[in-house]
Amino acid sequence: QVQLAESGGGLVQVGGSLRLSCAASGNISGLNAMNWYRQAPGKQRDWVAIITPGGATQYEDSVKGRFTISRDNAANTVYLQMNKLKPEDTAVYYCNWRLWRGQYFDYWGQGTQVTVSS
Repeated sequence: QVQLAESGGGLVQVGGSLRLSCAASGNISGLNAMNWYRQAPGKQRDWVAIITPGGATQYEDSVKGRFTISRDNAANTVYLQMNKLKPEDTAVYYCNWRLWRGQYFDYWGQGTQVTVSS
């Protein structure tokens, strides 16, 4: 089993910054990718960014140039640095770790609220 603990959400003004963290514990053998998703009130959960254990990254278009995903493999932690925040970034942010063990297994954090006030 893998447990994910998120931290770093909060209330910030437009243009501000926050850094989210997601620390994993347990057996993470077969780690394939680490993702961040977000879910705004009344909307579906949307993918935000991905990083592989080797460091390759991709971003959803609306966050390119503002958000940076990174990881510390030794600490089993993935981060999401969010700059130039906008009201539309307001959502609950979830980290997701995907493992490959003959099939994919997805693990989710509990979610952390990010609120951007105008």
